[in-house]
Amino acid sequence: MAARRFSLLLSAATALVAPRQTATRTIARLAAAEPVVDLRSDTVTQPTAAMRAAMGAAVCGDDVFGDDPTVAKLEARVCDLLGKEAAVFVPTGTMGNLVSILAHCWERGSEYVVGDCAHVHIFEQGGASQFGGAHARAVPTAADGTIGDAAAVRALVRVDDQHFPATKVVALEDTHNLRGGAALPAGYGAAVAAAVRDLGVCTHLDGARVWHAAARRNEALAETAAPYDSLSVCLSKALGAPAGSVVAGSGDFVARCRRLRKGLGGTMRQTGVLAAAGLVALDEVLPKLEEDAARATALAAGLGALGFDVEAPQTNLLYFGLDEARFGFSARALVDHCADRGVRFLVVPGSTRMRMVCHHQITADGAERALAVIKAACDSGLR
Repeated sequence: MAARRFSLLLSAATALVAPRQTATRTIARLAAAEPVVDLRSDTVTQPTAAMRAAMGAAVCGDDVFGDDPTVAKLEARVCDLLGKEAAVFVPTGTMGNLVSILAHCWERGSEYVVGDCAHVHIFEQGGASQFGGAHARAVPTAADGTIGDAAAVRALVRVDDQHFPATKVVALEDTHNLRGGAALPAGYGAAVAAAVRDLGVCTHLDGARVWHAAARRNEALAETAAPYDSLSVCLSKALGAPAGSVVAGSGDFVARCRRLRKGLGGTMRQTGVLAAAGLVALDEVLPKLEEDAARATALAAGLGALGFDVEAPQTNLLYFGLDEARFGFSARALVDHCADRGVRFLVVPGSTRMRMVCHHQITADGAERALAVIKAACDSGLR
């Protein structure tokens, strides 16, 4: 009796597990047949062969003591590209923005002006407040990523009144993530900087994808960076390095950032292995960014033809939505369905918008495959 009961239980368990195993094997076969097309972000790239070789051969020192030659070479290279006096390597873009804002808001009771849809305001835990006591004065973000004209931004500044925090810095974002990868209008950063400079207020640029912004406006990076007192630029977004960002500005500003980096646990030792990949990215990937924008444009056209509500991309980010009543399924369901078939993109947190991000490892064939999988999903109603 006991043996028969065990046999029945085993049969029931097998029946429950079998469909899941079958589905898993099917997905595995599909994944093996064709490579995954990963459009979730430009942070999902794998290091290139040249990056891996450079990392393996990197000459390293102890960056705490400031004697890692590969890190120094990267920092000098970014200074040259951006036309700034000094730079410091940090492990993440979040830390880059955090040390920058806190370096500007050095005194307690300081505030920074920021757009209410800025990455630093939405997706970085309010770190300047959490770790440094800096007050965020969030103002509406326009569709083009701006936060008002120069006069309006100047009017936001609070300098000498005991009732208010003192404004120390205006933070802009270029390109702007939640505004569809929009590049700021030409001259906007310069106009804002000029409007607040005589009030003793600095400007900081979250330039995680400033590489794309400069390409979009056909500007040299130094021209893009010139108006800003500080920038944080990312090596893993857009450029495909495995990790790291660089903060650039004046010598005194960067010295404060180094001190803050240490206090936040971001100072590392033999960091040259990461810096080496960043140097390769500047040579290997930066010159080809226009290809990413072209892929995004092609994807936008294909999605539009399928009936999606597509926001015309300016750079490598593409946002789109769907009418659930007409399509018969949700954005979340579509994303999950396509992921099972080797095409990955995402639903924006707290939204029904979907996002794709093109990068140097998305080929023309990969973009075509993504559209084919999405078309098949729509035609079948996700069946």
